[in-house]
Amino acid sequence: MMRIVRNPQADECLAEPHAVAIGVFDGVHLGHQAVIQATRHRADELQARSAVVTFDPHPARITRPQIAPRILTGIEHRLELLASFGVDTTVIINFDEAQAKEQAADFVERVIVRCLQAKSVTVGDDFHFGYRREGNTKVLAQLGLHFGFDVEAMGQVERSDAAHEPISSTAIRRAVAAGDVVTAAALLGRHHVVDGVVVKGDQRGRTIGFPTANLDVPADRAVPADGVYAAWYVLPDGSRHKAAVNVGKRPTFYADADRSLVEAHLIDFRGDLYGHKGRVEFVKMIRSEQRFDGIDVLKAQLATDIQVATDILS
Repeated sequence: MMRIVRNPQADECLAEPHAVAIGVFDGVHLGHQAVIQATRHRADELQARSAVVTFDPHPARITRPQIAPRILTGIEHRLELLASFGVDTTVIINFDEAQAKEQAADFVERVIVRCLQAKSVTVGDDFHFGYRREGNTKVLAQLGLHFGFDVEAMGQVERSDAAHEPISSTAIRRAVAAGDVVTAAALLGRHHVVDGVVVKGDQRGRTIGFPTANLDVPADRAVPADGVYAAWYVLPDGSRHKAAVNVGKRPTFYADADRSLVEAHLIDFRGDLYGHKGRVEFVKMIRSEQRFDGIDVLKAQLATDIQVATDILS
């Protein structure tokens, strides 16, 4: 079982030496997975344990809030993914105003050296850390010489298909924002996920014969473009159900909704989902959101959407 350490202090020290990867790891995409794999390999060579140091919230939320990115994976989902890739220890740094002012050398000594007894550190070659991003791979290497750990700076991993583009969280966010969840999945190595607690909406879907689970998604999450999607809906017990998911402002009923909702119609499912966590794994966009002239036209289109989603997921 993966050990989780939250915001270690200077006097906290784990007993075993570690090979460490540092980064936000938002998305835990294929590029991140390469860093994790290299870290685990180095841990085996050093007869140490593997560790990831990550940050929550995203540092840009504190240092550059006006341009902070939408989050691909909340911290709990990120921890699930890191555990699934065999990471032994994850350290979560609570990134706040105080953390933003910590000097690079102090951060390395407190977390990397004292907490994790690092023998090796792996980062992306564009990694920056510490107050005003004063730390980079060169600074990290100098600190490694002082404290006794080696440093590997890895370049971006490229897509394996014809595009040969670098894999990055930015590229994934761009694909998600465009509704291109197929490309997002190719970069993530799995379907893009949005999760939240099911809350009561206006229950309009139920009245027209297409009940939906309305997910209360955190405002900072990367939600796909407005449209209808074939998706898998995952219940808290881990069971997966085919779904047609609408992301949007429901223009047939509302002329000027203030935000998009994520509403999932679970195909051939009966049960009460209110108050339970739900997870949507987006597979493919079926169509963009549109306004319909009347309920009957909308119902006919929803029936078509459900059939298309069923065919895609079968």
